Amino acid sequence: MEFELKSLSREAIPDALAKAERYRLIEEPSQAESICLDILRIDPANQAALVTLLLSLTDQFGTEATPGRAREVLSHIQGEYERAYYAGIICERSARARMRQPLPSGRFRVYEEFIDAMRWYEKAEAIRPAGNDDAILRWNTCARTLMRHTDLRPQREEQLEPVLDD
Repeated sequence: MEFELKSLSREAIPDALAKAERYRLIEEPSQAESICLDILRIDPANQAALVTLLLSLTDQFGTEATPGRAREVLSHIQGEYERAYYAGIICERSARARMRQPLPSGRFRVYEEFIDAMRWYEKAEAIRPAGNDDAILRWNTCARTLMRHTDLRPQREEQLEPVLDD
């Protein structure tokens, strides 16, 4: 069934953004996503709405949203630091969602996603604004997770022995 969506007024954007953030806080990310989509319909470059949308999508990893959808939103976020930082967030939250899934082979992928997140955080750290250590905090969290969960490790390359013909 299709409905014609109603549009917000530009004046309502600040209050709508505050509502979206509250919905994220009470673990209703699909509500936050919907509000952000409404904001972006009338202000497609609204950075606060794009960031909140990206975060609400990452809140839904493992259920309704995918990292691909979040990366699509990431492509619209301005600023090299912001893109690096939020790319790390996507990788880290994808890893955490995979940790909740009981797939034995998924443990290797979880490890790789944490390592990817840490690489993005290192890139963000190198170009961060003065006084902004968010990327360092996230990097440390990923490192502690990997140190705590020793079952998360890289997939070993199988060493094949050459077959000798007699």
